[in-house]
Amino acid sequence: MKGIGARFVGFSVGLLAVVGTAWILTGQAANSEPQGFPTDWSHRHVVFSRPSNRARAARVEGDPRYWQQFARTHIARMVSWDGFSPIESEARRRRGHFTSSAATIHRDWSENMGNPATSGPGNYPAKYSFQTTTANCATATTPDYVVFNTGETGSSSQASVIGYDNLYSGCGSVQTYWAYNTGGKVLTSPVMSTDGTQIAFAQTNGGIGALVLLKWKSGDGTAGAPKTLTAVSNGSYRACTASCMTTIILRNASNVATDDQTSSVFPDYTHDTIYVGGTSGWLHKITGVFQGTPAEVNTGGFPSQVNNQVGGIQNPTTLSSPIYDYASGNVIVGDYGGYVYRVNSAGVATPTAQLDHATGVVAAPIVDSTAGKIYVFSSNDGTTGCGGAGCTAVISLPIAFTSGATGTKSTVGSSSASPNDFYEGDFDSTYYNSANGTGNMYVCGDNGSIPTVYQIPITAGAPAASVTGPALSTATTPCSPVTDVINPSVGSEWIFVSAASGGVGSSCASAGCAYNFVVAPRQASTNYTVGQEILDSNFTVEVATTTGKTGTGSVTWPTTGNTVTDGGVTWLAQGTYQASYTLRQPSTNYGKGSEVLDSNGNLEVTVTGGHTSVTATNLVPWSTTPGGTTKDQGVNWIMAGPPPSVNLGVSGGTSGFVFDNTVTTTTGASQVYFSTLSTQNCTTSGTTGGCAIQASQSALQ
Repeated sequence: MKGIGARFVGFSVGLLAVVGTAWILTGQAANSEPQGFPTDWSHRHVVFSRPSNRARAARVEGDPRYWQQFARTHIARMVSWDGFSPIESEARRRRGHFTSSAATIHRDWSENMGNPATSGPGNYPAKYSFQTTTANCATATTPDYVVFNTGETGSSSQASVIGYDNLYSGCGSVQTYWAYNTGGKVLTSPVMSTDGTQIAFAQTNGGIGALVLLKWKSGDGTAGAPKTLTAVSNGSYRACTASCMTTIILRNASNVATDDQTSSVFPDYTHDTIYVGGTSGWLHKITGVFQGTPAEVNTGGFPSQVNNQVGGIQNPTTLSSPIYDYASGNVIVGDYGGYVYRVNSAGVATPTAQLDHATGVVAAPIVDSTAGKIYVFSSNDGTTGCGGAGCTAVISLPIAFTSGATGTKSTVGSSSASPNDFYEGDFDSTYYNSANGTGNMYVCGDNGSIPTVYQIPITAGAPAASVTGPALSTATTPCSPVTDVINPSVGSEWIFVSAASGGVGSSCASAGCAYNFVVAPRQASTNYTVGQEILDSNFTVEVATTTGKTGTGSVTWPTTGNTVTDGGVTWLAQGTYQASYTLRQPSTNYGKGSEVLDSNGNLEVTVTGGHTSVTATNLVPWSTTPGGTTKDQGVNWIMAGPPPSVNLGVSGGTSGFVFDNTVTTTTGASQVYFSTLSTQNCTTSGTTGGCAIQASQSALQ
């Protein structure tokens, strides 16, 4: 090992030692007991590319979020549950070749949270795993659980927050872990303490916002009959016995109560502090949240009205969710007026130029703490580009940006005078593994027209021109945030995203639709198995038709239906990436490069165009080997592997997605979690309402 690798090896060995024993540092100290970790909205917004040297490592290694990210993306399961290798098992799931046992492993659950109820657009559930290498069922002392806010005012018949346990198919049926009426409406995302014993969230009631800290207890209530909690005093909370809660009213500098319906709380685990925004531009700081006596800071510049400190910004507007960057000690927060602020420890704010000229910065920026970069999601960049009505854009800036900074921009389709909200994208594994913030971001753009997935190449934190991917809808409709899931267990990687209506997925009937797409990047000097899929730089999926090791250099990718040799691997280009594919039809004329599904659920690409035979779809003797050919009267088909995308009908689209994929035991423990935005039949509870859903990462089942 040379250069950067040699300098970094000591740090990596130490990190692996910690993760290998499942001790995830809390920031205050290493707990004497092995711990798991939370996965919530905030872990989507503070990310870490690989430290290139010891100095960068030292800057971020004190942040427990760094260790948590490593565990999510590097701990692989060592066995497959259906008797096949991980890669072949993955391919079989995507083709729909299920044995009876596999079909039960990869089912979803869908539970009614209330009618209506939803976590809300741009929000996320929160998932807790109590061990990094074990999936815990309800029989465990501390079972894994997931928390959803309902978006409804809590009452004796409606929970404001709900937890579920017995999550995995190997556990049996999912069940309500607890459900609480906390006396308000929770319109933003919940978060968790590092030990999983407490949750925190902002709620609103009668125009007054409050931070709620809650200790839960198993067996408390159901969605329709929750346990009502009465808040104890802040001073009594630390010693109270679960279940119990306390509230901290969010107040401005004049001690007047403010509201919060737009800003999720952000926990700084290291300093036991929560930051949260809200109306009129107030940024609040609450200390002692999980370990001390909770109290809002009202000295030293906090609460800070960030957008009333700067000349030219005369009308303080609502804040979106704040991000605390451990490395710099700054809070990064956007507002609905279109500005982003860097707030120091004294509450002094430095603004960018106006970056959004329509809906405002609704989604919190993403902060790469290692590289010192932030990424902002602008619904309309204020230009006359992209058809004359402005562009949807992703903007990169240094964390230490100066006043009036405009950053480096990559446009991702058209906007309008009144576009849909533009939510955050996510990085691929190349970015996370790079030493200087180089890789790809995936985002759902065109928020002024038909929502479309884009790939943005990023070099050293600077976004380049985007590459257009598949359209998600036939309508001008909102889409969800994009979540990238790196699953080391099966050697694959997906992005998850949804469209609110007009979905083009075969399972969606032109309504709301959730999708996953293969986005695993090609790796040099890496072993690949026949059927394994990667996404190339042209937004085309390549499928391996031979088993072998890739070469050391770059690859010039072929056009649809053609192949390229890459060391010991032969790649076959599937063709245009689509959200769904149609079955091959008899007596039909197909042009060269057409893509269809065969009766085995695999993609077939025409090598030569022509007229198909009258033989029914399910009677064609299709090749079952990637790269194999089938003669179909005037058409020659080449089998291009399983389709790289799957879809699931969801009413109104989805919230953001969180995931688990780091366990080595218990079937069905590699899933995604989200809620519907409208009501539908919630299958496992058997009733109609807003659904909390768990689905398979590989097949969205």
